[in-house]
Amino acid sequence: MDFTFTEEQQAAVEAARAVFADVAPDGVPSPALTPGAVADDFDRPLWAKLAASDLLSLVLAEEHGGAGLDTVALCLVLREAARVLARVPLLEHCATAMTVQAHGSPELAAALLPGAGRGTLVLTAAAHGRSGHDPAELAVIARREGEEWILEGTQTAVPWAHGADWIAVPAHTGEGEAVLALVPRAAEGLALAEQVSTSGERLAELALDGVRVDGAHLIEAQGAWERLRQLLATGTCALALGLGENVLTMTSAYTGKREQFGFPVATFQAVAVQAADRYIDLRAMEVTLWQAAWRLDAATGGAGGPLPSSGDVAVAKIWASEGVRRVVQTAQHLHGGFGADTDYPLHRYHAWAKQLELQLGPAAAHEEALGDLLAAHPLA
Repeated sequence: MDFTFTEEQQAAVEAARAVFADVAPDGVPSPALTPGAVADDFDRPLWAKLAASDLLSLVLAEEHGGAGLDTVALCLVLREAARVLARVPLLEHCATAMTVQAHGSPELAAALLPGAGRGTLVLTAAAHGRSGHDPAELAVIARREGEEWILEGTQTAVPWAHGADWIAVPAHTGEGEAVLALVPRAAEGLALAEQVSTSGERLAELALDGVRVDGAHLIEAQGAWERLRQLLATGTCALALGLGENVLTMTSAYTGKREQFGFPVATFQAVAVQAADRYIDLRAMEVTLWQAAWRLDAATGGAGGPLPSSGDVAVAKIWASEGVRRVVQTAQHLHGGFGADTDYPLHRYHAWAKQLELQLGPAAAHEEALGDLLAAHPLA
């Protein structure tokens, strides 16, 4: 497989690096020292910079003011965002916009996508269901009433919901059909309860009590929710990769200057072997990420494979969950007590890594899903 990036994709990386160059991972209070959320809102100034650099419209078609790039480009930008723990809803916003563009009505696309590309409208998605373990589409029921749909149910751990303008909510119709509703945050009957992530970010529990959604704001197209779920999972893998790479860089710099017995600890065989193992983890995370991102784009173009694209996404998430956990654990070990110092940013990366490890399912959940796919699609 040739994972050479196009000139447009490389240009997106350069633009992202320029935007994130001045972002400090410790720009908000430490989650270890904060009883609630580290901030009430996401980083609005950074969001404005992303919009001004056309990175929010990166994956939108030209007709909506975008550059028309693909999932790989989005993952490249997410990788850069995670290196500095950028506190913006970049993944949820872009994944939702891509789903609306691919599956929504022309009216819905025209209403949301131009503003999403400019950053004046913020999108997020409810993808964790009631508990984070059950399928998210089963947590809310949607029933048709004339030209509207009525939503009833609860979604938990919705990221950036307090600052979003629209929330993509998966639901079921009671007939085995998964639909996707775009709900304004100020909708009557929608209540947000405060929750806090492992990384200290503000989440929300959504309670939907008779929320009315115009028929034009509900996507009934088959596969729309599955597409959004896979985009979110693949983007989470990109975030885990960027975070892990920066953590290994921090560890390399620290062990290269930390001396014991008159020598840098990086020259000790036990330290070098552990660092090398984590480097291998990162390369496995990287290759499975690009395979999953490529399959998502190829699947929309009709390209197939021995398994559905969800199989590639499951493999990538297994490696991302296990790999990022091992990377931060080894980093903490090789830093010694310094790694737990709240004046040093490594503990923040550890908290974010734990959040990403479990987000949209831990490795065990995706191993089970992969097993089901293999059973349903025997390989010749």
